[in-house]
Amino acid sequence: MLMVAASLAIFVYGMIASMLGTVLHNLSERFKLTPSQNGTIALAQALGLILASLSVGPLLDNEGKKVGLILGLTVICFVLFLLPRSSGFRGILILLFALGIGGGIVVTAANALVSDVGEAHRATALNLANLFFGLGGFATPFIAANFFGKNWVRLCYTIASLAVIALAIQAVIQMPPPAKADRFVLAEAIPVLGHPLLFLLAFFLFLYITCEVGIWNWLPRHLIAQGFSESRALNILSVGFALGLLIGRMAVLPVLAHVPPVTVTLVGSMAMAVTTFLMIRGKQPTAVLALVFLAGLALAPVFPTTIAIVGNAFPRMTGTAIGFVITCGWAGLAVSSRVIGLIAGGDPRRLKTALMVIPASSVVMVGLDLAIRSLLR
Repeated sequence: MLMVAASLAIFVYGMIASMLGTVLHNLSERFKLTPSQNGTIALAQALGLILASLSVGPLLDNEGKKVGLILGLTVICFVLFLLPRSSGFRGILILLFALGIGGGIVVTAANALVSDVGEAHRATALNLANLFFGLGGFATPFIAANFFGKNWVRLCYTIASLAVIALAIQAVIQMPPPAKADRFVLAEAIPVLGHPLLFLLAFFLFLYITCEVGIWNWLPRHLIAQGFSESRALNILSVGFALGLLIGRMAVLPVLAHVPPVTVTLVGSMAMAVTTFLMIRGKQPTAVLALVFLAGLALAPVFPTTIAIVGNAFPRMTGTAIGFVITCGWAGLAVSSRVIGLIAGGDPRRLKTALMVIPASSVVMVGLDLAIRSLLR
């Protein structure tokens, strides 16, 4: 039941993670937003994620994961019910910042809960739970493209209703209280937060989030600028990328029983560099769909397996360690979204150049993975 609770929360987060990229084109048309303003909106969401992940770790270690899940889902519900009432750029900016706070709390609490529950097989458990992130990420653009069209208001209310259901389930499921040995103690946290391995893992996740959220937020706008219809662009995001994440996390489960997690992240990083480069350069719809799907497969195991490495390496104050690493990951969203938006400027057609940030980040991840492997030894 604890895995069910965590997986459902991750599913809701998957839906809101792909929501900005799904509705960004419609929001831009309605409120006359430029790519630079789009980048600022994504930056606001990233800052909310950073703030939440940075502060929620000690709360999870001291008060338990249930408090974090309920708090985060409550914030998400309020934001999604209020977003359709926004009146312009400033209102969207504030609400997306709040959505980032709710999402940051949920994703940190849910992954920390899975890390505790699946301690004996942490990498497998985390990849299994994060299957539901891929499912949520698939659902949002697929529903928008095939059922709601440009009715992004109905999409917001649909996700909000699912978040309410998830919140009710978290409230009734019994979760274990925090262990006394895991409570946050500042004096003991300093060696953990100052460990070189933790910083390498944090920078690794920084670059990974740069890649993943860059695809969620910017791929549809890039494809539309290249002449794709809006529905086709959203279907490529859902059937291609989100489905690739979902299938990739299923496929890696038996692999993790025989292959060390750090090897899985190394192979994933190498595949990311190749597939994302080709994805951005693709022109034909069928070829782009195939390349986006392969990119999803490559990215699929990297996030949950990295969190598993953190949990294995830092068994004390795991929530704090995971929160720190995820916080640095969201910093990647903040930086990359702003950089991509600035490179594109006022011309969406320049996103093709701006999105080269993604394969470049993947190449750096390969070198970081080798350094992490050395420290683990």
